[in-house]
Amino acid sequence: MYTLYIHRTIRLLIVLFILIIGVLLSYYIATLTYPFLIALFIAFLMNPLVNFLEDKLKLKRYLAVLVSIILLFSILAGLITLLITEIIAGTEYLSKVVPNSFEAVVVYVENFIASNIIPLYNQISSMFNTLNTGQQETIMSNIQSVGSSITKTVGTFVQNLLQSIPLFLSWLPNAATVIIFSLLATFFISKDWYRLINIGNSFLPEKAKQWGDTIVKDLKSALFGFIQAQLTLISITTVIVLIGLLILRVDYAITVALLIGLVDILPYLGTGLVFVPWIIYAFATGNSSFAIGLSVLYVVVLVQRQLMEPKILSSSIGLDPLATLVALFVGFKLIGFLGLIAGPVLLVILKTLHTTGVFRDVWQFIIGK
Repeated sequence: MYTLYIHRTIRLLIVLFILIIGVLLSYYIATLTYPFLIALFIAFLMNPLVNFLEDKLKLKRYLAVLVSIILLFSILAGLITLLITEIIAGTEYLSKVVPNSFEAVVVYVENFIASNIIPLYNQISSMFNTLNTGQQETIMSNIQSVGSSITKTVGTFVQNLLQSIPLFLSWLPNAATVIIFSLLATFFISKDWYRLINIGNSFLPEKAKQWGDTIVKDLKSALFGFIQAQLTLISITTVIVLIGLLILRVDYAITVALLIGLVDILPYLGTGLVFVPWIIYAFATGNSSFAIGLSVLYVVVLVQRQLMEPKILSSSIGLDPLATLVALFVGFKLIGFLGLIAGPVLLVILKTLHTTGVFRDVWQFIIGK
């Protein structure tokens, strides 16, 4: 009996050892080959388009790959150009509006200081003069301590900011190198996509190939489902914001709605990155009715996002809504923004491994059946 438990423990340790070594080895290889992993991911996404051009338009495989790369990067360049154009138009508009608005803010701050801060200062000063010398010294010491802490914090922040500039500049050549290698690798991987798959399959046992086919199929469905879900959520947010801004008669409503739709993908910040400063500014300038309208619109956007995100993601990826919500939160807590993608993907992998019986086979190996 004890021998059986010893054997099971040994097999469990073997499984854990292989798992840990596999994870560490995969991480080490990824740090060395990440440009080619990026290329593999791009080629994976681009493969349906390449197949379409090859089958329907009867292009050679290398021409289909070249056309696909040019088409995708043309779309990306067009979107960037459109964004820059909208930013320039918005900047020109702000250059006309901001000076008057800034003057209004300055007048508001001056009135606020004159009506609230100065009387409060006089009242505190008179109370301070009534204190004894020891109490005054204690208060001044605390004020100096707070001032020193603030100064130290600001100094550290500025120092870190200045130190990050050379790091960023030194990162640019490396980024250019990664982009060039990724583009070249994308072309060659996509051109020889099916030949590389056949070579990989030749090294795998039949059961591993079945597992791999199922996992890749489910991941492909989950990946495109995740992208579709995010586009759906962004589109819904953009439409709601556009309708709200049109009701509020905001200038450049389409541009502002598109900008808010783009930042909606950011975790925690999201639309608040635009709405919160805007609402504060509207209240500060005395435009209370407009600020209230923006606040209502912001609440509507927040509520619909929180209610619809788990449901849309779960239906698009094919997972339980609660499990999807947990995966999103845990992924974001562990690795930040990328966790919003990695969490559901890992959940899909675990689900696929369970469906294909990998966990069952591993468990049977451990218990010796």
